[in-house]
Amino acid sequence: MKDKFKEFLFEEIVLRDKGFLRGPFGGSLKKEIFIPKSDSAYKVYEQGVVLRKNITIGDYYIEEEYFNKTMYRFEVCPGDFLVSCSGANYGAIFQMPLNIEKGIINQALLRIRLNKTLIDDSYFNYFFSHHLVNQIIGKKGDSTIPNFPPVKVLKKLNIKIHSSVIEQKKIGEVLSNLDAKIKVNNKINAELEEISKTIYEYWFVQFDFPDANGKPYKVSGGKMVYNEKLKKEIPEGWQDKTIADWIEKDKSGDWGKESAQGNYTEQVSCIRGADINGLNGNGEVKAPERFILEKNRHKLLENGDLIIEISGGSPTQSTGRMAFITQETLERFENPLICSNFCKAVTLKDETYLYNFVYQWQRLYDAGVLFGWEGKTSGIKNLLFESFVTNYKTVFPKKDIVEKFYQKIKPIHAKKQKNLRENQKLADLRDWLLPMLMNGQVTVKEAKEHINQAAEPQEDYNLR
Repeated sequence: MKDKFKEFLFEEIVLRDKGFLRGPFGGSLKKEIFIPKSDSAYKVYEQGVVLRKNITIGDYYIEEEYFNKTMYRFEVCPGDFLVSCSGANYGAIFQMPLNIEKGIINQALLRIRLNKTLIDDSYFNYFFSHHLVNQIIGKKGDSTIPNFPPVKVLKKLNIKIHSSVIEQKKIGEVLSNLDAKIKVNNKINAELEEISKTIYEYWFVQFDFPDANGKPYKVSGGKMVYNEKLKKEIPEGWQDKTIADWIEKDKSGDWGKESAQGNYTEQVSCIRGADINGLNGNGEVKAPERFILEKNRHKLLENGDLIIEISGGSPTQSTGRMAFITQETLERFENPLICSNFCKAVTLKDETYLYNFVYQWQRLYDAGVLFGWEGKTSGIKNLLFESFVTNYKTVFPKKDIVEKFYQKIKPIHAKKQKNLRENQKLADLRDWLLPMLMNGQVTVKEAKEHINQAAEPQEDYNLR
């Protein structure tokens, strides 16, 4: 086993010439030197590119002449690794793809170029983000702000890697395949969500739901009636109702205790506002485990419940983010679910109106309507929930159309939640395998066996 690994200084696995390079400091990139984007301009890559793994972020450019004269040392090339060097997310790493704009790094980034005869790109990416950063944390930087240590400190870090680049490639491939499976599921989910939104818009905004003959209602001459309260035409037989008219009851949140104590014995996973996007499939869910009073079990979330964030938000993000619970959602968690006391759970009078409520609420949220229904307490924004739901009027569709929509959308969301459950399993497996592969406790062959056991078979999904 010893022969399979070799120790290096970090500086030995990067290129001798500018293998490590921190972005320019001081006045080298003052605002007055920035110019509009053009074919000859050079982009200034910033932290957001790394943190969000998106090369399109950023609008700062410098002239070609200034690049050639002063900034050429900081050029970014395809395949370079960029590392975030300051702030709460220091240590994040991203490898630049082939299709980048010509450009340079800014002062918040470190550029790393590897010696490919000693280390594989993919292997390094996982090794750095899951192993090396832990060594770096605690090393002293040159600022009181959370910061990467100086390059001279990084260069002298002792590291141990597989001596065979071929073996490194195999390990990187195994881990990359896991992430690729997660990306495929995320792509499928994004497409399914787009389909659902399109159907909702077509049926309940444009009013072209299938009529008795299966033709689009409004464009086929379906009768429309002007509604005075909504100030628009709606299909005959549809009504206006407040949002409160849709709701049967609501449940307040709970925070409980960090550990079991006294009567706090019911173990739960607590959904916070920060988990709502992840619950919907846009990011991670890191719901903390808490213990609540047995008498508060009535607050547990059930199939069909909706979670609404009532406190929080930001100047650019209103309160009112929402997620909904299905049986498939509940199956993603080992514990029963509850929402935090910064959220509220609501249950509808009729479950078949669930997806109408979800997409209607999301449209209002995306349009910024909820900014107008916020108050402040001790500097924290609060959604004026009761006032909003009892006063805001919406279109209330006929039951038969709602049932058709429910039956069409329900399997789509079941598939989405199944994919999210698989992603969670794959991510957990990746995080378990990574250190085991890096230190030789698990072979590549054994890792593949674990992956085959964890992956669920993909299904063709047909909406017809």
